[in-house]
Amino acid sequence: MSDLLNPANLIVLAVIAVGMFFGLRRIAASTHGKSCCSDGASGKKAKKVVVTDTDESHYPYSDELLIGGMSCDGCAQNVANALNALDDVWATVTYADHTARVRSKQPIDRGALVAAVKGAGYYVMTL
Repeated sequence: MSDLLNPANLIVLAVIAVGMFFGLRRIAASTHGKSCCSDGASGKKAKKVVVTDTDESHYPYSDELLIGGMSCDGCAQNVANALNALDDVWATVTYADHTARVRSKQPIDRGALVAAVKGAGYYVMTL
């Protein structure tokens, strides 16, 4: 125990503590205390959209998009909200595989999907 309290160890611990304090303050300042997807680094927070018709048989058209720029489940929800705001669209987005599964009652306008994702602050990756 006495080795832990020697002056050299106390100085090292103090330097580490001060570094952590200022490092966390810098992170908080750069994000303004917000998460990545609440009007932060990735763009706008899309208004929550609830799809009332979730009967898959009503959606004869489908597409999958690989979404870039997401860093959490909140980001995935933002993308889903942006896509679900489109007429006759039901989208589910999974952060784990960065995939948006889009169902539509009308033929899909991929450009409109890409624009909605971009408007939410993310992007569609192409192969």
